[in-house]
Amino acid sequence: MNRRRVLVTGASAGIGAALARVYAQRGWDLILTARRTPALVALADELMATHGIEAVVIPADLADPQAPAALTAEISRRGLSVDGLVNNAGFSRTEGFLKADPADHAAMIAVMLSAPVALSRMLAPAMVERGYGRILNVASLAGQMPATGGDTLYGPIKSFLIKASQGLHLELAGTGVHVTALCPGYTLTEFHDANGTRQEVSAAYPAWMWQTADHVARVGCDAVEANRPRVTPGVMNNVLAGLAKHLPDAVALRMVGGHARRLKRI
Repeated sequence: MNRRRVLVTGASAGIGAALARVYAQRGWDLILTARRTPALVALADELMATHGIEAVVIPADLADPQAPAALTAEISRRGLSVDGLVNNAGFSRTEGFLKADPADHAAMIAVMLSAPVALSRMLAPAMVERGYGRILNVASLAGQMPATGGDTLYGPIKSFLIKASQGLHLELAGTGVHVTALCPGYTLTEFHDANGTRQEVSAAYPAWMWQTADHVARVGCDAVEANRPRVTPGVMNNVLAGLAKHLPDAVALRMVGGHARRLKRI
């Protein structure tokens, strides 16, 4: 039986792993990529044993500008077709623009902006030719808000990803290829452990503001299947996005400035 196959970047943990699990539950074969090979192998073994699908592991560091081309070349070498693309890989640096290593800034742009563009450009033509494809770009609620001081580049990069997704959604209308930007708010993953804000965000925001990675993944998968250009999981997150859109700039900036101060970033 020929099953659909989805490539998930940043699949070793968090929302990426949750998206891989949801797609496996829905009968898709998987190509899993991230930097951490042992975590990918463990996830692949789990999903193959549980759901009877095929899961291929191809480690890659998308901070390397050559990684998207190398990844797609390896997929082609193995004779695999890609029916779905989940651009999920990402991270942030919250110590401030002037304190962060410029190499970290370059890596953020490569992983979260350049790689999704490159992978979409490399894989979408074959999807269009086959008349079927799904591209899910994991952006963020932060991309719908004014940029936050201290984490200066994260929101703007995610805003770019939202706009690029919307443009590609329009361009591919009628081809059978769906494109959606998924914009989660606070999600229970190791993301905040990695950027060093776990203690601050846990103290600053109540439990009811947090969502599980599984819930976010299911919302995203359903949205791209329905060909929605953008989806923001959670009522409160949609309220916040709406406020940011309609408030005067000065008020919106004070709002996110308060957020940064709660996290002790400015």
